[in-house]
Amino acid sequence: MFEQLKQQIQEKKARVGVVGLGYVGLPLIRAFISAGFRAIGFDVDDAKVQQLRAGKSYIGHIPSEWIADCVQSGRFDATSDMGRLSEPDAILICVPTPLSDARDPDLSFVESTADYIGKALRPGQLVVLESTTYPGTTRDVVLPLLQQSGLQVGEDFFLAYSPEREDPGNPQFAASNIPKVVGGMDPRSAELAVSLYKYAVVQVVPVSSCEVAEACKILENTYRSVNIGMVNELKMVFDRLGIDVWEVIDAAKTKPFGFQAFYPGPGLGGHCIPIDPFYLSWLARKNGLSARFIELAGEINTWMPDYVIDRVIEALNEQGKAVRGSRICILGVAYKKDVDDPRESPSFALIDRLQQRGAILSYNDPHIPRLPRMRHYDVPDLKSTPLDAEFLASQDCVLISTDHSAYDYDFIVRHAPLVVDTRNATKNVKSGREKIRKA
Repeated sequence: MFEQLKQQIQEKKARVGVVGLGYVGLPLIRAFISAGFRAIGFDVDDAKVQQLRAGKSYIGHIPSEWIADCVQSGRFDATSDMGRLSEPDAILICVPTPLSDARDPDLSFVESTADYIGKALRPGQLVVLESTTYPGTTRDVVLPLLQQSGLQVGEDFFLAYSPEREDPGNPQFAASNIPKVVGGMDPRSAELAVSLYKYAVVQVVPVSSCEVAEACKILENTYRSVNIGMVNELKMVFDRLGIDVWEVIDAAKTKPFGFQAFYPGPGLGGHCIPIDPFYLSWLARKNGLSARFIELAGEINTWMPDYVIDRVIEALNEQGKAVRGSRICILGVAYKKDVDDPRESPSFALIDRLQQRGAILSYNDPHIPRLPRMRHYDVPDLKSTPLDAEFLASQDCVLISTDHSAYDYDFIVRHAPLVVDTRNATKNVKSGREKIRKA
């Protein structure tokens, strides 16, 4: 089985299956198809499947024209039929790994996917988990579900872990341009996974085990979470001292060694950084340890939307207005600039808190025309409102949550009576600065 699959991969005859056709799975399919493989995508959301089959993309940086061409040429097929998981030679799992309400790991998507694969598993398949998770998940959660098939890992089928490193909206780092860490359940599994990924990415970085690869991803995102937590805390301290944290960071980053710039904001967003550190702290508690440093950063970052709301309240109070009844427009609901990805965006925490306080809300985001439903928030049914002069003048406050490049900040400040800026987006605005409040 090993030699046969290895040869199929080398000849690019192996068919690649990807489970989960979101911001990780779809770019990964594109990388493999561009490398000369055929691919089949699996997703339980039949609406996504039908859209892809019609040659339409729902992700901004994946062109519909490319999807249509791949479907018409037979290089790509999409399905919601998990019974077809026996068809691919390699199955890559790219499903969500959210947190429960208690901030514990929610592996239900991984477990259900592994169960589907286990029921369809045939000899000669390679399975790779890409979903971000805690060390031990591949061995302790995925492997037992696959072994229900009666097949033996390393002999009949092969299993590895390779953490996704997708950076949505960053043209410099497409999926194929980012080195891929790969850890196998056994040497044969590792060799096959390395052999497969080397065709689709710029560099493969083999490590000794699935656990090392899983821990690598957790380290990468915890590193960011802790440093962002630090600058968020410094923002609050410096604000009390009358010091602009953004100017401090700009000055500090002129040091050519020993410093990397991280920036404050209204909270963490995206699927990884707000979630992964809690996976690690949960694992530490499970093993009788306390990850205090990590948990403290998580607490600070989680509290940032409340800090922003306090600044909005202060800014409105200066004008003799209460939040209740005030018209507030949120600028940007994507989790970062210039993308259409709303996952875990702090904007929804801001919307939720302002709704609770009775604000009359609107929003604008050139990348998200209608507010999507979110797991943890009661999201109002709103469409993106055009930013014309009359609309801006009618608002009591414009709250910049995501600093999209498409925004004309001079125009916004000129026409809005009050602007609360969480991203330093208005730093180059010269006139009307008396209307701007930093948060």
